[in-house]
Amino acid sequence: MSAQFEQKVQALRAHHEELLTRPNVKKEWGNGIYDKYEFPILTAEHTPLEWRYDFNEQDNPYLMQRIMMNATLNSGAIKWQGKYLLVVRVEGADRKSFFAVAESPNGVDNFRFWGEPITMPDDVIPATNIYDMRLTAHEDGWIYGVFCAERHDDSQPGDLSAATATAAIARTKDLKTWQRLPDLKSRSQQRNVVLHPEFVDGKYAFYTRPQDGFIDTGSGGGIGWGLVDDIEHAEVTDEKIINARHYHTIMEVKNGEGPHPIKTTKGWLHLAHGVRGCASGLRYVLYMYMTALDDPTRVIAQPGGYFLVPEGWEYIGDVMNVAFANGWIADGNPTDGLHTDDERVLIYYASSDTRMHVAESAIGKLIDYCMNTPEDGFTTAASVETIKKLVAKNRVNLQ
Repeated sequence: MSAQFEQKVQALRAHHEELLTRPNVKKEWGNGIYDKYEFPILTAEHTPLEWRYDFNEQDNPYLMQRIMMNATLNSGAIKWQGKYLLVVRVEGADRKSFFAVAESPNGVDNFRFWGEPITMPDDVIPATNIYDMRLTAHEDGWIYGVFCAERHDDSQPGDLSAATATAAIARTKDLKTWQRLPDLKSRSQQRNVVLHPEFVDGKYAFYTRPQDGFIDTGSGGGIGWGLVDDIEHAEVTDEKIINARHYHTIMEVKNGEGPHPIKTTKGWLHLAHGVRGCASGLRYVLYMYMTALDDPTRVIAQPGGYFLVPEGWEYIGDVMNVAFANGWIADGNPTDGLHTDDERVLIYYASSDTRMHVAESAIGKLIDYCMNTPEDGFTTAASVETIKKLVAKNRVNLQ
């Protein structure tokens, strides 16, 4: 290696290390519900240099990127062996997504990718693209990854944009070696499917999002629920909607479960995404709801409106105006399975299908937000009355 080439390599590595070790800081003046952090935690530039550069001077004398990375987004999350791990959807310049594990000592900065991407075994019918993994440490002892498997819709051979979506299932004990199980079977296409962390009536439980087409939900009414006898041959035969879409709301076009819910003393905390149409296209936001401890399908609280949206430059990216989350970590280790109010919650979200961020809250804050924020009244008149009630209350309290 020539001195000039070595100098260029050293400068590149120093620049990369500076990015990886940059401390993250909380933004000032949040909304009291959560704190966003100043910098993205993962971008395409965070991917290992060895994935992108050929460091053989004879083969790559100009030190070009031979394989370019486009985005890091929509990460599953888990705290495992004291480390904060994200299973990241990494998208290359070729538009193919793959999974890779990024690890942090504190959950908010210093994320580093493991040495190689995950080798995910194929199902019987290989997928063209896989993405958006939800991670669930299930009580059966396995860590499950449920993700979308995309294939061309061969019933429309002349349309190169026609696709189908299924919920793929894999499991692991170490996040390195994965066992692929058959895709979830159901009556419709499925995206944004999430495995509940506990058995329900002795069965595996899935949050689903039934849809008639790859993009359009069609007759799919919202977030569904289905029980499965055998995870190794998973089939949902009876699917019911537990969180429905509504006209002129943040979820009138689509909604779907984010990560699996967090179990608390007051109920199950759910993070989901809602989609509506607007003049610039589809707008993706995050919202929350809670379900009963004794029945994860019974909604007991749902604040009106959105919980988190893309703000400032988060609005800009490959797919504009999108906030999406399929991973969060309740930073505790409850022996009874119930997370307590003082536990930190790290919410991992992507902005505009381009980069990963983190927001920080606490179990108690999120419960308070869900149970004490007014619900959507579904009309302007109802919204005005809700505001007037708060104004009247404040007049009394501030006298």
